[in-house]
Amino acid sequence: MEEKEKPRLSRLTAIITQLQSKRLITAKYLAEKHNVSIRTIYRDIRTLEKSGIPIVTEEGKGYSIMEGYHLPPVLFTEDEANALITVEQLVIHNKDQSFSENVSSAIEKIKSILRYSQKGNADLLAGRIYFGGHQNEKKSSNNLMQIQSAIIHFQVLRIDYFSSEKKRTTRSIEPFAIYSIHGNFILIAFCRLRNNFRAFRIDYIETLTPQNETFTPHNMTIQKYFEDYVQKQKHP
Repeated sequence: MEEKEKPRLSRLTAIITQLQSKRLITAKYLAEKHNVSIRTIYRDIRTLEKSGIPIVTEEGKGYSIMEGYHLPPVLFTEDEANALITVEQLVIHNKDQSFSENVSSAIEKIKSILRYSQKGNADLLAGRIYFGGHQNEKKSSNNLMQIQSAIIHFQVLRIDYFSSEKKRTTRSIEPFAIYSIHGNFILIAFCRLRNNFRAFRIDYIETLTPQNETFTPHNMTIQKYFEDYVQKQKHP
């Protein structure tokens, strides 16, 4: 069922929150979000600008709030912001729609007070996390936060990995994404030892050391990874 158009004041207030929750947002996204035409969004943006909201327009890309305009009462650390995004992606896959919609709405409001640089990192990380299957099994790992940080900063990691075949190897990897199936957190990374993308169970990583080295982002999406690698059953 389509969401009914909100009263204009409610929509304008929501648009301000959404502009603050993302580094860049498009008119098309806002139009679909509020079930109105793109022309209506253009009018809403002009109204907000006339009211003194410093909206920056990037031609062909979208809108953002001028950096520094919103002084948040609460400052999140990077790890806290990353944890927030992980929770959001987990909730999105909850089967109870009323629960997932309300939590996502609450998180969007919290995200609106993230620092400007954190918003871009939050958007990047949100596109690099996938949850599927049942999340009931308990797995132990202390590496998730470091991995999230390495993903958004394109930082090389050195890991000591103990595989399911009981083989121990040391590798330098370029972390790309995280997904979870049946409670197992999996790190997708470009493995320099194998010169290809591989999947690593995070609870099988015995030690993890961030390196003082960054890498060029790969031309890869999660969908492409699943199509090219998971279906071919490639393993570390």
